[in-house]
Amino acid sequence: MAEDRMMTAADVALQVMGGEHGDLLRDAIVLVCREVMEAEITARVGAEHGERSSERTAHRNGYRPRAWETRVGEIELLIPRARSGPAYFPSFLEPRRRSEQAIVAVVLEAYVNGVSTRKVDRLVEQLGIQGMDKDRVSRLCRALDEQVELFRQRPLDGSYPYLWLDAKQLKVRDQGHVRSKAAVIAYAVHESGSREIVGLDLGEIESEAFWLEFLRSLKASGLEGVKLVISDHHEGLKNAIARTISAPWQRCTVHFVRNMHQHCRPAQRGLVSAALREVFNASDQAQARERVGAVIARLEPIAPKVARLLEDAEEDLIAFYAFPQAHWTKLRSTNPLERVNREIGRRSDVVGIFPNDAAAIRLAGALLIEQNDEWLVGRRYLSEESMRLVLYATTDRDDHPNKKDNEEVIELNAA
Repeated sequence: MAEDRMMTAADVALQVMGGEHGDLLRDAIVLVCREVMEAEITARVGAEHGERSSERTAHRNGYRPRAWETRVGEIELLIPRARSGPAYFPSFLEPRRRSEQAIVAVVLEAYVNGVSTRKVDRLVEQLGIQGMDKDRVSRLCRALDEQVELFRQRPLDGSYPYLWLDAKQLKVRDQGHVRSKAAVIAYAVHESGSREIVGLDLGEIESEAFWLEFLRSLKASGLEGVKLVISDHHEGLKNAIARTISAPWQRCTVHFVRNMHQHCRPAQRGLVSAALREVFNASDQAQARERVGAVIARLEPIAPKVARLLEDAEEDLIAFYAFPQAHWTKLRSTNPLERVNREIGRRSDVVGIFPNDAAAIRLAGALLIEQNDEWLVGRRYLSEESMRLVLYATTDRDDHPNKKDNEEVIELNAA
């Protein structure tokens, strides 16, 4: 039992007297923490362990283990639980990160509303949160929803020359049915070179109308100065970009290569991949065009459909060459967003089926807020000097007030 694993003050003293004090500091921390938790849970329930008292408001309900990383190593705490009332959390521990709170909120919302799965029921039991009622769950959800909504509706300041768009399929309960819905994410590079999450929404299908509404909402928030949009191939999205942003579109080269594998024999996939890499690793756009022609001629006899699709997609696949060379590897695919999507997928797998749209947005939004915070305090994704090349690329440098600065940037890039 959990109680049997507890170390008393006498145990610590015996270790010191016996010379077995290699972990004395660690054991002392465990002891102090246990005493603090016991004092706090006693104050919470209104009585000591096993005490009969008229002031008692609740009873204890055992312990739950939790690992705690400290300077003396990982410590396993045994956190007391109350049978009723608010869940107890030690005052000396940091509360869960926002994303962890969101997972708990989604799990609880599904549980208390009777739409949980066996997976959710197991999680509720493991987390020791069976005693939560609908009112407390609603308060937790509202607090998180307010944070996510403020993040989604925040104004965007400055220019965002590069914009990535992608979608992640999630299973959501809707009017008694489980439906697959698209969580769409927009992430951009600010003129300063820092990355930001600039948009999140949930839609029934990735139709042109949905993408059009999403992009218009980004513009209403202040998205401007977009020079290139990067995404996977979707005709509706491509049309929506043309109607709202009027910027060149870069088709994700990684997805294109994968798609081409479906149009050739397995034995030809290595050859097709190598040929396409030649196009995407050219020294400039002119050489890329030459290589496209050569690759089409080479693939026409053995993989005619791949050759035809490459010819149709040529302009969209090499759009990134019009921008600074230092940016090319980051502009030719949606890989940066793929990593974010994988994290959302990993967390959504914990839940399985979201109880409603708000729960899906809550979890994805909490994760994206944390990712955005990490990006803003981390190193710049692209240098500020190279971003200036993009910002002033279409400006008449002779009339621009920063003409001298622009010339220095061009010289820097040439060097």
